[in-house]
Amino acid sequence: MKKLPFYLAALFIILSCEDDYDESQASISEDLNYGMEEIQQTERYTDYGENAFIKTVDQAISTFSVDADGASYANTRRFIELGQKPPTAAVRIEEFLNYFTFDYPEPSNNETISINSEITSCPWTENHYLMRLGMKGLSIPESEIPDANYVFLIDVSGSMGSPEKLELLKTGFKLMVDEMRDTDKIAIVTYAGNAAVLLQSTFGDEKNKIKAAIDQLGSGGSTAGAEGILTAYEIAENNYIPNGNNRIILGSDGDFNVGPSTTHELVELVEEKRDNGIYLTVLGVGSGNLNDSSMEQIANKGNGNYEYIDKLEQLKKVFIHEKGKFYAVAKDAKIQISFNTDIVDSYRLIGYENRSLNEDDFVDDTVDAGEIGSGQTITALYEIIIKDNTPNSSVGIFDFRYKKPNTEESRPLSLTIANSSTSIGESSDNMKFATGVAAFGLLMKDSEFKGNASKDMILELIENSLGADEFGYRTEFRELVSSIEN
Repeated sequence: MKKLPFYLAALFIILSCEDDYDESQASISEDLNYGMEEIQQTERYTDYGENAFIKTVDQAISTFSVDADGASYANTRRFIELGQKPPTAAVRIEEFLNYFTFDYPEPSNNETISINSEITSCPWTENHYLMRLGMKGLSIPESEIPDANYVFLIDVSGSMGSPEKLELLKTGFKLMVDEMRDTDKIAIVTYAGNAAVLLQSTFGDEKNKIKAAIDQLGSGGSTAGAEGILTAYEIAENNYIPNGNNRIILGSDGDFNVGPSTTHELVELVEEKRDNGIYLTVLGVGSGNLNDSSMEQIANKGNGNYEYIDKLEQLKKVFIHEKGKFYAVAKDAKIQISFNTDIVDSYRLIGYENRSLNEDDFVDDTVDAGEIGSGQTITALYEIIIKDNTPNSSVGIFDFRYKKPNTEESRPLSLTIANSSTSIGESSDNMKFATGVAAFGLLMKDSEFKGNASKDMILELIENSLGADEFGYRTEFRELVSSIEN
């Protein structure tokens, strides 16, 4: 892997040490693209394959956990901006969809989740249909979100020494400090050959003290990730806020190599800790030795979410524009679709391959599932085949279960999915954009189910469905699609 030219590395470090930055600085970081012509193929991903079509006569019920991650999309963007196609195992289409926020209705009737659905024609396979499922977490004003007890868990091992890793994380964490309220608390735990507490839990009215601690961070040594995780949980537990926002935010390239370091061992570790009311967000950074497989699984099993940080604009998305996601309004959120066998011949869930659940898991409140943050939207798509000459009845039932924060009993929601479809061109902006994103994922995965999906099809789908696009993420997606080869 080629190193950054010295002047670019120096510029990046200078930018990362600033408390604030403007659009011009962000654009400079986008131009850097780490200065690499190609990524070393030592990054680790897990290939979960693809969901196949299932006949409803064989299995009419489909059950899976929500997935609030967005890392796969940002990581794919990194590959494309470097002129490369991502490894197919790096593409998780559900994370493409859930990178974006959709215009779904707010919850009502004392619920913290709303659900909706829509059916339209499938543009990449004739005579097939797409069924969209939408979910939204309650948008809570910042002043009403409970006080936070954050622990920054930061990898400072030798592999984190490049500017696009530790320096980028330092910039992000300082952005988050700026967003803190005086009654929020932050502690900082670091790990290399062993774990250390750099900063005991400190209230947000001491921002300069917290930033000074962040500025001290430097890299060197091996990577005792398990020890760091244990220390972070200990600090979080010691400062636990009942009914508060208790969360560990782990920043790493995932290159764990000291002590318990396999994905299985680390997953077991966070599974032991997840029932104590502390959530886990995992932030992946860097290239070459990125262990995407491990970090994605740690987040999934640790009551949390996984994001990839590739540039300054992504820092703003995670730490400022969508900071409500750091407060979960729903946990152990599950979806179950009961298809009408008189209407639906077969179906295929697009993505969510590693989030499937057994049918009985849906009503079992001891089974772990996904979390949804304040104001966050979750989207899932099924490709379905409808029988000829079917009666005008429902396609099926959309059942949803979740737990409110600080409760252990799930709440059911249910929606009948009407057997009424539109052409894709007449569908909602939500449907058109989701379909375009899914088609992009099919192309990036070189899916056997991609049918006639193409660059031109995607651009046509999203051109008039960008919506308000307050922060420009949909516009950036259009530019990303435009940059790929046909």
